[in-house]
Amino acid sequence: MSFRLRAARVSDLEALYEMAKLTGGGFTNLPPDRKSLKGKLERAEAAFQREEASLADELFVLVLENARTGAVRGTCQLMTKVGQRWPFYSYRLNTLTQYSQELDRTVRAELLSLVTDLEGSSEVGGLFLHPNERAGGLGLLLARSRYMFIAMHRARFADRILAELRGIIDERGGSPFWDGVAGRFFGMNFQEADYFNAINGNQFIADLMPKHPVYIAMLGEDARSVIGVPHPSGRAAMRMLELEGFRHDGYVDIFDGGPTMVAHTDQVTSVRGSVSAQVTGMDASEGERAILATGHLGTFRACFGARVLDGEGGIAIDSASADLLDVSEGDEVWSVAR
Repeated sequence: MSFRLRAARVSDLEALYEMAKLTGGGFTNLPPDRKSLKGKLERAEAAFQREEASLADELFVLVLENARTGAVRGTCQLMTKVGQRWPFYSYRLNTLTQYSQELDRTVRAELLSLVTDLEGSSEVGGLFLHPNERAGGLGLLLARSRYMFIAMHRARFADRILAELRGIIDERGGSPFWDGVAGRFFGMNFQEADYFNAINGNQFIADLMPKHPVYIAMLGEDARSVIGVPHPSGRAAMRMLELEGFRHDGYVDIFDGGPTMVAHTDQVTSVRGSVSAQVTGMDASEGERAILATGHLGTFRACFGARVLDGEGGIAIDSASADLLDVSEGDEVWSVAR
């Protein structure tokens, strides 16, 4: 396989823009807007160049590249500390229990409360794979390489990490959740609000969103039925997140009602399982299937490959992966079982 993950560059703008046009909406981290995407790439460039190993409000953008052709066919993002430029809002599902002595009846009402509980967390998001490449496990490479990047630059990430999954979008490109909840207060349809948020941030939510809890029983069935439900295209991503140790802890996206998954960073499977070793050979084609990574910040690269760990701090990898990663004997390589 000739694909590898690498740090994004400003020159990747057009490739990202073309992919952004294929997302189908509801994909805030990858808007089909050149100015916004360029801003993300410039911000990522600054993050890759900052050498101090400390937690700050940064954005890293990675791209999936066909090393043979140079074509960019996928992307993902890592946000190190959300809620610093503007509040990071979520809805939190909770239950209010009330009891009437006269009726001898207990009533439990489910509520949606607007919260900023997840502020300060790191976030993985913006994962998109070109429709023509959705085979061969490339989505897995995109997803898990993010956690290897975190393991290799651990001091730059918070102790809690989240992932927002896109919610249900109907055939018109609208959101039943938005129409039933926030859309009633904003005078904007979902596509307008989603695009505005992607380009300008969500301060308008703080300005106009009602601060009182929303009783779920008062919503229409269309809105109630999609709360915490991922878009069909995101079900596999949700399963991968669960395998990594993420869980849905009652947080949902304020725009489309999709689930927000949360985990302790050091307990994420691919973070905890990543190990560093020195290359001792490049003849391990029959070794254990693994994801391999090397480099620091802007020189980060990752790919599928094979490994044999010797238990003494050494690793043999296959020659094809050595070429993709541009490593030789004596170089440091990180790996995690595939």
